[in-house]
Amino acid sequence: MSVRTTFLGFLWLVPCLYPVATSSGEEPSSPTVYEADVKIPMRDGTKLAANIFRPKGEGKWPTILIRTPYDKGNEKWPGGKDYATKGYVTVVQDCRGRGKSEGEWEPFLHEPQDGFDTQEWVAKQPWCDGNIGSSGGSYVGWTQWASAPHASKHLKCMVPMVPFGNTYEDLAYCGGAMQLGLLMGWGEAVGGVGLPPEKLQKAYSYLPLKKFAGQFDKKIPYLTEWVEHPTYDDFWKQRGIDYDYADVTVPTLNVGGWYDIFAKATLDLTTGVRNAAKSEEVRKNQFVIIGPWGHGAGTRKFGELDFGPEAELKVYSRQFDWYEHWLKGKDKKINEWPPYYLFVMGENRWRGENEWPIKRTKFTPYHLHSAGRANTLSGDGTLSVTPPDGETSDQYSYDGDDPVPTTGGNNIVGATAGPEDQTKVEKRADVLVYSTAPLEQDVEVTGPVKLILWAASSAPDTDFTGKLIDVHPDGKAYNLCEGIQRARYRQGLDKPALLEVGKPARFEVDMWVTSNLFKKGHRIRLEVASSNFPRFDRNPNSGKPFGTDTELLTAKQTILHDKDHPSHLLLPVIPRP
Repeated sequence: MSVRTTFLGFLWLVPCLYPVATSSGEEPSSPTVYEADVKIPMRDGTKLAANIFRPKGEGKWPTILIRTPYDKGNEKWPGGKDYATKGYVTVVQDCRGRGKSEGEWEPFLHEPQDGFDTQEWVAKQPWCDGNIGSSGGSYVGWTQWASAPHASKHLKCMVPMVPFGNTYEDLAYCGGAMQLGLLMGWGEAVGGVGLPPEKLQKAYSYLPLKKFAGQFDKKIPYLTEWVEHPTYDDFWKQRGIDYDYADVTVPTLNVGGWYDIFAKATLDLTTGVRNAAKSEEVRKNQFVIIGPWGHGAGTRKFGELDFGPEAELKVYSRQFDWYEHWLKGKDKKINEWPPYYLFVMGENRWRGENEWPIKRTKFTPYHLHSAGRANTLSGDGTLSVTPPDGETSDQYSYDGDDPVPTTGGNNIVGATAGPEDQTKVEKRADVLVYSTAPLEQDVEVTGPVKLILWAASSAPDTDFTGKLIDVHPDGKAYNLCEGIQRARYRQGLDKPALLEVGKPARFEVDMWVTSNLFKKGHRIRLEVASSNFPRFDRNPNSGKPFGTDTELLTAKQTILHDKDHPSHLLLPVIPRP
């Protein structure tokens, strides 16, 4: 399956609603009523089209709302019929400017208000009993979170799958670097260009980035706007929930995957509300399920690994129980669910936890070591809990015209996703490789992962990347999580500062999240480089304003790991019995 096919396959409408019959063990039998293209008025007069599935006959029922930019479908969609047989109305709406809805399509911008207005309209309909739940994944997960901080009083619960809430950090820019593959790949697709894989890969290399949209025949203004706003400014605050967790009042079941592009966001949303919501009742009713998946849920095989039968979690059944509890008042033992239901890869088991990060975590520094030749898999780089003393630094050249290729990981477009053997990447001279000795006992790493890196560069601005690897006894090296830090934003996105050429500086690389049991005999490995393309844009190394460069300069990079510059990988180690 091609990267492009995989991506488009995950622009799903509402697979998280289907099939109800399978999850409940009952076959649909009751007749249903279907209404197509019902126009729902927004506060500014714009009318958004929706399809409505409801039980036949007179009565009032709880309603499940799905708001999507990916086409609301038609009467043949079985999910709506299945839920109608269970006593639910389902409303599937095209977002503003999409499908048969009026207005102009502007990603992210109108969803908070349109979501609220739609909730209010639904609650007033004669077939609604005033209780609304929401569903859907990816952008459809965003349409749920968009209105969550100021939702209608009728919204009683949400089930966002692979969601995001703050478009700048969750979707657009990571460590100050643009998530090029996702942002521009998704942007051109929903903008109506729809390039085939080979042309999309060529498009990613287009310079300058501020004119990226100019290479397409169809005008897509927002592609240019995204480049014009590389920091968290008012543009992005208007297109996200602005970290407003305190005002969320809706019980939420988030579902995500360790290899999803929104893996970190899925956990951040749950934890943010659990920590900040004004109501204790709301705080304790935030749950998350995160498995060994990508931009979907419930499969046992992903990337190049098989995570065993437990990975085939019946997420749909849990979602149905969630609706039954919050929308119909049925006792589904929700209070017995763990707030964080995590799949520990390697061990391939589910485990419930009460908080994130886990309280018993031992954040353990694994220090970088070498004799100055950590380049490539055959170099002398090592990783251990022993602090460095006097050691020789490592060096490599970063050439933007020959970047390190994205190989698996947290992707949905532009590159393959999931765990892949990294040994081919590790043969490159611009990749530093640091590995532990074979482990003498199991080591569990569950939580946020960070790389504290001391580095110098010949460039005034550049990037540094980190990747955590599980090396199996057969030598295959499978990626777990990764991250990037743009040098000019090393002190914060609101404090841009170019590097002093050749002077060491401290970088904190957020490598996102994972849960993995490194088994006895395996090795823990870290890769350090300066590119991961096309997941992230290539830093031109010039220090010029973002998006203006037309050429890519080469940077000479130095990674220090001595007593005064103790570069280390900070791992969330969970004590084992």
